[in-house]
Amino acid sequence: MFLSRTPELPTPEQALRGRPEAQFQLPERHTVLGNPLAGPYPDGLEVADFGLGCFWGAERKFWQQDGVWTTLVGYQGGHTPNPTYEEVCSGRTGHTEAVRVVYDPRQVSYETLLKLFWESHDPTQGFRQGNDRGTQYRSAIYTHTPSQATAADTSRQAYQQVLTGSGYGEITTEVLPSEGRPFYPAESYHQQYLSEAKNPGGYCGIGGTGVSCPIGVAAAPEPDETAK
Repeated sequence: MFLSRTPELPTPEQALRGRPEAQFQLPERHTVLGNPLAGPYPDGLEVADFGLGCFWGAERKFWQQDGVWTTLVGYQGGHTPNPTYEEVCSGRTGHTEAVRVVYDPRQVSYETLLKLFWESHDPTQGFRQGNDRGTQYRSAIYTHTPSQATAADTSRQAYQQVLTGSGYGEITTEVLPSEGRPFYPAESYHQQYLSEAKNPGGYCGIGGTGVSCPIGVAAAPEPDETAK
């Protein structure tokens, strides 16, 4: 199955067994933003998870967004606990390369993050992004709240309409709850891989369609002055 021309996701029975704990230690702080990578995060912040191709370039897209507190890359949506990069790339874990975005909803809305997500890759390509091919490059949104799920579904429908009008096919993005789909942080060298401190001229295989997504244009809500 794993040598076929068209990638296929493994079943839980076919997936690699993995391990009970990660085999490496996550760096303490974000190379660019300076904030901690691992939770628990400060009160008032929210978490969003996205898969949009190679996570090196995807993470950079999000850490450049105002209102984002920290980002980290990892593996999500599969079956193998605590997978390694090599295992994920084998296609035998079921994971996709994902970016965890920790953001302040008082400064940036989830809809704005969705707009950035849709416009930063081609969500109609299935198990690939550009020249990057494999199940680990599939497009995905893993939601943490009912409101995120509603916003993700609404944005998908809205973007499908404009993509269809521009000659693109069906969106293949999976929109699923994060519950039951743990986010496993990737190895240390993958974190902020394209930062100036690590690989400023490194490879980035993601690219958008050039079609604007008609959501996320509203400003984040103003802080409640009475709550201070």
